[in-house]
Amino acid sequence: MTRRDFSERDIHMALDGELPGDERVAYDAWLDANPEMKAKSARYVADRAALRAAFAGVLDEPVPARLQRIVFGEAPVRTAASRSRSRWWLAAAAAAVLAIGGVGGYVAGVGHLGLEEPVDQLAEQAIAAHVIYAAEKRHAVEVPASDKDHLQTWLSNSVGLKLIAPDLAAQGFQLVGGRLLPAGESKAAMLLYEDDKGERISLFVTAESAEKAKGTYGSEENGPEAVYWLDKGYGCAVVGSLPRAQLTAVAKSAYSQLLAGLAG
Repeated sequence: MTRRDFSERDIHMALDGELPGDERVAYDAWLDANPEMKAKSARYVADRAALRAAFAGVLDEPVPARLQRIVFGEAPVRTAASRSRSRWWLAAAAAAVLAIGGVGGYVAGVGHLGLEEPVDQLAEQAIAAHVIYAAEKRHAVEVPASDKDHLQTWLSNSVGLKLIAPDLAAQGFQLVGGRLLPAGESKAAMLLYEDDKGERISLFVTAESAEKAKGTYGSEENGPEAVYWLDKGYGCAVVGSLPRAQLTAVAKSAYSQLLAGLAG
């Protein structure tokens, strides 16, 4: 077999059992020759194991009939309260998809579940990502804030927008770092911030949006909320468990800086 160049995508294929068997020896040699990629592979393995452990009690359970009806668009008309509860199931489903398929980025997002409202898709993807990664202590981000220039360039190139990491020091938050995530059939950038008390918020940005809207969205009572905007071909959501007024103020600052970065 002709030796080929491997990439991060092959790490995900190997973890998912999709790497061709005749490439395994060359792949293992490539990992040994690239300590950074080998460390990344080990991190993905640990992330997936942690997610599987977190969902161990439900992964083998049958999918509830009511969730199947929602996924296939067969759910009856709901009240606002019941609609909010069912949306929590979809956020949980997104986390389960990540746990089952691996967390490296080559998995389906909530957008594949057949939802009809882009605002809900954006908010639920952002909340699901926040629930998973904001709680992580060692592997919350792929690129740390100490490498901010690379982080911004990498995410901009990956998402297809000129992104800057907003400075939220005035609001009491410092950048932790960021990562690339799936968003339906596209990609999203996630930036994570933390205050001096350990409270974390995240920014979720994607270039895929033909809608124009803004508002606040919560998937469950007492859970994190998303303050979102869809405008000018992109979507942005700021997620956290702060009091709504404080989260909105932080989101406005982040949004104005993101806009300035896009226009710059």
